[in-house]
Amino acid sequence: MEKSGSNSPKSALKFVKTTSQSAAQWSSTNSRGMASRRSPPKESYMASRRSPPKESNMAPPRSPPKENTKPQEFKLHTQERAVKRAMFNYAVTTKFYIMELQKKQEEKLQKLIEEEEVRLLRKEMVPRAQLMPYFDKPFLPQR
Repeated sequence: MEKSGSNSPKSALKFVKTTSQSAAQWSSTNSRGMASRRSPPKESYMASRRSPPKESNMAPPRSPPKENTKPQEFKLHTQERAVKRAMFNYAVTTKFYIMELQKKQEEKLQKLIEEEEVRLLRKEMVPRAQLMPYFDKPFLPQR
């Protein structure tokens, strides 16, 4: 039994189609892909119709090889980004500092207002006499 990877002529014939067969198949089909009644052209007729290759039919000469691409210089924006980041950090710290100053100022103002209210209340208060406690008998709660 032959292996599928062997190089026998039969296995090579299975996979290779000659160009004349495929050309015959295409010429025998109409535009809808259906076979027509014409018989395929004969090999000897096709061989006699071929003319020797002309210079115009030859492959064009190879173009010169392209130069290797050179990498473009690239610029890192780390310095610009560092400057922008420093400006942003400065803006944030100044904002926090200003907020802290405002908070301290509001607390100071609130403290002054409260002290003024306490002073006015003490000024308006009338002292009243209260009984002196007895120190002879200490207070003992009754149950």
